[in-house]
Amino acid sequence: VQLQASGGGLVQAGDSLRLSCAVSGRTFSSYAMAWFRQAPRKARDVVAAISWNGDITYYADFVKGRFTISRDHAKNTVYLQMNSLKPEDTAVYYCAGRDSRDIATRLDDYGYWGQGTLVTVSS
Repeated sequence: VQLQASGGGLVQAGDSLRLSCAVSGRTFSSYAMAWFRQAPRKARDVVAAISWNGDITYYADFVKGRFTISRDHAKNTVYLQMNSLKPEDTAVYYCAGRDSRDIATRLDDYGYWGQGTLVTVSS
């Protein structure tokens, strides 16, 4: 299984970005997926997670109401729509997948990782 994240870039505070994570492999539809982020000199934290069928989602408190995670099984892709971006959202964003249909929020719960895409939000 390979994960390819894209969509990062340099934006101004208040702008929007949509990250994409293309997943190769026949069992994408049975994987729970998530987005994590890691700012300089900080730990990698979960941002949002989604169950295998999209029915259950999780959001970290710091993105609730601003970010939306979704998935498209036909395209084997997971998205993170980020609105009202703030400078503190600046980080490398990673998509992750796990061999389970159930949602999870810990780093160790995920065995598949993308390469990361940098999001920089200027004030």
